[in-house]
Amino acid sequence: MASIASFRVKIPRSASGGRAPASTTPGGPDEGSPEMDLPGTFITAMPALPEEGAKVIEVRPVNPPYSYSRISYNDRTKEYIFEAIEPQLSTHERELLAHLKDTLGKIIGAEVAKMTTGDKKTYLRGVVEEFLKTRGIQLSPLSMERLVYYIQRDFVGYGPIDTLILDPHIEDISCDGVAVPLFVFHGQYESVKTNIIFEEEDQLNSFIVQLGQRCAKSVSVSSPILDGTTPEGHRVQATYAREVTTRGGSFTIRRFKERPWTPVDLVNAGSANEEMVAYFWLAAEQGESMMICGGPAAGKTSTLNAIALFIPPTAKIVSIEDTREVNLPHENWIPGATRSGTGDRGADGKAAGEVDMFDLVRAALRQRPNYIIVGEVRGKETYTMFQAMATGHTTYSTMHADSVKSMVNRLENPPINTPRILLSALNNVVIQIQARTEKGVVRRLKQVLEIVGFEPETNELITNTVYEWDPATDKFVFKGHSFLFDKIMELKNYTHEEMEAEFQRRVLVVRFLVHQKMDDYRALWKMVTDYYKDPTSVMERVQPSGEAT
Repeated sequence: MASIASFRVKIPRSASGGRAPASTTPGGPDEGSPEMDLPGTFITAMPALPEEGAKVIEVRPVNPPYSYSRISYNDRTKEYIFEAIEPQLSTHERELLAHLKDTLGKIIGAEVAKMTTGDKKTYLRGVVEEFLKTRGIQLSPLSMERLVYYIQRDFVGYGPIDTLILDPHIEDISCDGVAVPLFVFHGQYESVKTNIIFEEEDQLNSFIVQLGQRCAKSVSVSSPILDGTTPEGHRVQATYAREVTTRGGSFTIRRFKERPWTPVDLVNAGSANEEMVAYFWLAAEQGESMMICGGPAAGKTSTLNAIALFIPPTAKIVSIEDTREVNLPHENWIPGATRSGTGDRGADGKAAGEVDMFDLVRAALRQRPNYIIVGEVRGKETYTMFQAMATGHTTYSTMHADSVKSMVNRLENPPINTPRILLSALNNVVIQIQARTEKGVVRRLKQVLEIVGFEPETNELITNTVYEWDPATDKFVFKGHSFLFDKIMELKNYTHEEMEAEFQRRVLVVRFLVHQKMDDYRALWKMVTDYYKDPTSVMERVQPSGEAT
């Protein structure tokens, strides 16, 4: 028997240099195939490219040695294709897998639900081995690994889309109906068609029900819309059968990022420069409230999370979201999330047990936070949030708007109805956009503005633009003046030279973090925390000989 450690993936090549199938067997590669240089050491073989004229761009391990992702580009259709490459099964292995799944579905008890993911996988491997042993079924190590992979994938993972869920480069997964290829939004290649298709309506409906169970929600003909969050933090929106979507059931999954976006990522992605990040650092330290506005997929929440890393470590933070997206290293942090209710809605428009954003904002004010982070404002909770700003609570939030004017229009009209005079409690507005440039689709902080005051005669907010993105050069331009700097100078009795020196020190630290590629949010936060405690020692690390590192 070959040891598991000897298993590997081989990518055979055809004579033309393209990828070739590892076997001509319809069900998958067989041991002893002439294309295998070491029979019995395969788990996953790389199949032929799906379309004529396609060429491989990259192959990445997702769950080695079992699953891989392959990106190819078709010169004829001018489109990318994402393929989830998994172990290929022979006809006998497929029949045995179906029998195994049917049997395990009947014998697995409820106690398994309390296990950790690792324990579940170990338990399932043991059950499979015992099942085969008691029935006298002899399998090679290769076949055993294939079967165990699919059992673990379907009982613990996310079934057919497990490879997509595990791929860190994928941001969104979208299924539009039966017999329609799934699409993903890839961090590098944007919207890409995949090789995964739910061919049968019952299969798709069953999968959507399973998604609902993971989110602790029910979805059915009578309640066909699902909106929830998985235990891992992935945001799920789905529709059941053909009740509201005529092409069949659908779902969209926004993957939760375990490694949140950081200030270093902002700079590396070109969304901001070091000076802007240093400005945000000073603003966070001074408790300046901020609203990040932009369109869908502009990166608002990612920017919010990056800026929130500059919140002082001693501050108490309360975050409020529909779906957990904010991820902070601070210890004194209470993450809150809304909850849907059950049954019919009452006179107040809420179902029994429902906890909405307004309830959480109101509760947050009783928890004496220094900083309140609201994932996205769109209802009556906004009025309470601005009242909190006016009484001294620093608040960060996001909103769908493409300018200060459209932000104000949304805030002062139904259903938000916040008086314009209250908006002067907001200190900063960041306008973030998704733009198409020579580099492809990019995310940029178009404007960083300060709200300076309120003009009662014209009923207009007075704003000052601090930074602005120049699309012609893809550079960020400082517009000459910041009222934040004036405020800090007055508060700390700094001269202009001292203020400029302090700002430049922050810029050097940010530049150092970028140079060191310190994109781990905990390591970065420790550096920021060290600066708050002892800036001199941090500067000695940043420029040990008087020069920026």
